[in-house]
Amino acid sequence: MRPILRLSLLLGAAVPVVAAPAVTAPPLDTHRIARDRFGNDAPWYENRIPFFASADPKLDAVYYYRWSLFRAHQRDLGADGYISTEFLDDVGWQLEPYASLNDATGFHLGEGRWLRDRRFADDYIDFMYRRGNDRHFTDYMADSVYGRFLVDGDKAGAIRHLTAMRRLYAAWNDHFDTSKGLYWVEPLLDATEYTISSIDASGGKDGFRGGDSFRPSINAYMYANARAIARLSTLTGDTAGAAEYDARAAAIKARVQASLWSEPLGHFIDRYKVDNAFVKYWAPIRGRELVGYLPWTFDLADDDAKFAAAWTHLLARDGLGGPAGMRTVEPSYEHYMRQYRYEGTAPECQWNGPIWPFQTTQVLAGIANLLDHYHQSTVTRGDYMRLLRQYAALHYQGDRLDLEEDYHPDTGRPIVGLARSHHYFHSGFADLILTGLVGIRPRADDMLEVNPLLPGAADPQGLAWFRMQDVPYHGHNIAVTWDVDGRHYGGTPGLTIEIDGRRVAHSPTLSRLVVPVARAAVPRRDRPIDRPIDRAVQLVRGAFPKGSASGATDAENVHDAIDGRVWFFPELANGWSSAKVPAASSSKPSPQSSPKPSAPQWYAVDFGKPVTVSRAELAFFADGKDFVAPRSLRIQIWDGTRWTPLGAPATPVANGITAVGWTPVSTSKIRVSFPQAPAKRTRLVEFKVF
Repeated sequence: MRPILRLSLLLGAAVPVVAAPAVTAPPLDTHRIARDRFGNDAPWYENRIPFFASADPKLDAVYYYRWSLFRAHQRDLGADGYISTEFLDDVGWQLEPYASLNDATGFHLGEGRWLRDRRFADDYIDFMYRRGNDRHFTDYMADSVYGRFLVDGDKAGAIRHLTAMRRLYAAWNDHFDTSKGLYWVEPLLDATEYTISSIDASGGKDGFRGGDSFRPSINAYMYANARAIARLSTLTGDTAGAAEYDARAAAIKARVQASLWSEPLGHFIDRYKVDNAFVKYWAPIRGRELVGYLPWTFDLADDDAKFAAAWTHLLARDGLGGPAGMRTVEPSYEHYMRQYRYEGTAPECQWNGPIWPFQTTQVLAGIANLLDHYHQSTVTRGDYMRLLRQYAALHYQGDRLDLEEDYHPDTGRPIVGLARSHHYFHSGFADLILTGLVGIRPRADDMLEVNPLLPGAADPQGLAWFRMQDVPYHGHNIAVTWDVDGRHYGGTPGLTIEIDGRRVAHSPTLSRLVVPVARAAVPRRDRPIDRPIDRAVQLVRGAFPKGSASGATDAENVHDAIDGRVWFFPELANGWSSAKVPAASSSKPSPQSSPKPSAPQWYAVDFGKPVTVSRAELAFFADGKDFVAPRSLRIQIWDGTRWTPLGAPATPVANGITAVGWTPVSTSKIRVSFPQAPAKRTRLVEFKVF
């Protein structure tokens, strides 16, 4: 066997090294892991997600939980494809009728770019640039689209919305102050209500609205979007367009560093756009906020020791580094953790101190950049792993995994705790594992770069071993393995990279590895991603297709089975929940407990016109208590006079997908009929028809 060439880089200095040949690590048993982690829903994940195992079982558990969170937030819009939602269920400020919100798009695409099934990110990008991005909030979507290109290498997919990107970028001119060369925003529309700027602009009385400011966030986002548009323009050969947006990015970078850096605070801060009795235009805010680290998240900050010293505030227990997580504001602020807003008696969202997974994700991404390609000694790899584990711990509510909106920085307990807060998708985690801990640093060229951000073996925050596999990259399947002494995987100690099952690089120690990877073809419009269209989905209540059911016919209850949402989390009901069938030995049933025990339950969809259908996917929820899956089901179609069965009866699965197929047939109505266990209920999470 010929030796394998390894190319090792340290902050840009390339040193070729010859690595000894060795066998690859044994692959993870992905089928077993998927069954253990996801139960009956395992088929959705098995051929889609990258699989991960490490010496830290809690990191592993949160990693897989975050993929279940991603899956739960994929809403099927039918002909409009899939989008990612921020809240599982509806909220009053979403874009109707889709339930989309643009502030979390960066996290959604950051996670979704690592799926081998490219439909979810692809559909989402199409939707957001066609109609979904209403600028309700600030965002860095163009940067996220470019970030996806760095993983999948699909040039055509990356550039197809370039015109819309430029149009959306220009629309933000209404938040640009030409005299200062900076963007401004009301903190609420930055998805961060009750910040220092908005509270102080109210004289300390409120802070939900108001406080318009030049913020590190919106300017870092616009910098990142300009840089992305420049790079995408280069891919099209538009050198003038690239130069224009490079110049925009450079101008924002210069102004942020000159004007939003506070020498007294040693931190990037807001300056006021508003001018009133309490605050003055261009005056700086009077405290440090976590948002001040976003210049590193997007590589805006120069590699300067003066700027890097700002990270000491994050490591300080009396600063931004709370015992349980990152504080959004330092405790020295006068209105730190003062609760202003409630829903009834329940605390509502605020950014005056609580931990937010949103900014925790952004700051951890900034630390990863800092450790990967900045020269500094303030933050260590041990710090990164400690903060990553601290973040992972927030996902646990006792032994149960359920990420909520915000947390108390001293206890790590949820603050808001409203029904909408369960399994909240306004952050990232899988991307942090892939790009930080494992250290896959996606690139635009035909190279694969890996630089795990683990400390040495003697550090208590280190990991003795990990393996990440089934990672899509430039049309290939890659795996990264670390085994400190070779004992866990029974091979050579060190760090190993595999491409398409073949070992291509190895280092006996943790180090940066860079190897060539020839770009392979990825699906494009002429070789489309598989996009089956759900004919039953309905976003607008009362329109066709319409649902109906054998009982429990509240309009919202019935509609929930065809709203394009599939999740099996018990904390938040989803789907049509039937009435309870009484036990056979019970007395005369009450009207509320109809239908009769002998009558089957059914759920029907009226398409409003004839459509051709050939298969269905049904999702049933079970909790081992009140709700159980049916023992069998039958698909039926309306032939104009009666319901006619299609094919043979099927056996449903609980908390997973039951697929039923038949010879294509045209019909205007379809239904599923099933017996229901006595004294139990059925919850049909979703009834999809193709």
